[in-house]
Amino acid sequence: MTATPMTELSQVGKGVTVALFAACYNDTMWPGTPIATVKVLERLGCRVEFPRKQTCCGQIFTNTGYAAEAVPLVRGFVDTFAAYDAVVAPTGSCVGAIRHQHHDLAAREGDAALGRRVDALSAKVFDLSEFLVDVLGVTDVGAYFPHRVTFHPTCHSLRVAGVGDRPQRLLKAVRGLTFVELPHQQECCGFGGTFSLKNSDVSIAMATDKVRHVRETGAEVLVAGDNMCLMNMGGVLSRQRAGVRTLHLAEVLASTEEDPA
Repeated sequence: MTATPMTELSQVGKGVTVALFAACYNDTMWPGTPIATVKVLERLGCRVEFPRKQTCCGQIFTNTGYAAEAVPLVRGFVDTFAAYDAVVAPTGSCVGAIRHQHHDLAAREGDAALGRRVDALSAKVFDLSEFLVDVLGVTDVGAYFPHRVTFHPTCHSLRVAGVGDRPQRLLKAVRGLTFVELPHQQECCGFGGTFSLKNSDVSIAMATDKVRHVRETGAEVLVAGDNMCLMNMGGVLSRQRAGVRTLHLAEVLASTEEDPA
């Protein structure tokens, strides 16, 4: 079992050097999300660095049965981020993978030294919402977003990373924002990585059901902490011409009165 980040909260806070783990899919497809993450952290007094050697956390390999191929990525992750006070990522999915899969992969490899390094680093890896609420101790990050918003808690962020209600608490503290609870919010959106490709009919049915609940809220914006899930739901919203846009939590929190989204 890996140590949870809560064991080292007293050792990090404002003024620390925070490493941004962008996640490969954000870096490639949604660069606005890691940029927004930096804006929020710097606004709150953190020094943020982007280690250029970072790549994938390995979850894509592990989830599709390529555990051996994921191990070099685990080693690379540890080598890249071990020296930092904290590692912050705008993705509950990857944070959950780092905390749990990395430990299991090191054990599978029989590499005790790697396992110890993984456990030490995992205790310093945070989802953005956790870092803001639990480490920096803030819910009001100085954001302004005058829109009606609902929030989808993604499966990995809720069930693996365990971020709880931190994202909702952050959204409710945003000035101008009207927050509406999403009915049946803990139901999966149907993405599930390659599940959405291999079981497309089931995935579409699940996403359509989720979108029905989103539209029931009358929200202008659907927010989540994982862009891949937003992509899945956003595709259905677009095809239905629902008039609801999707936006990552970090981008809402980065929005200000002077630069409204």
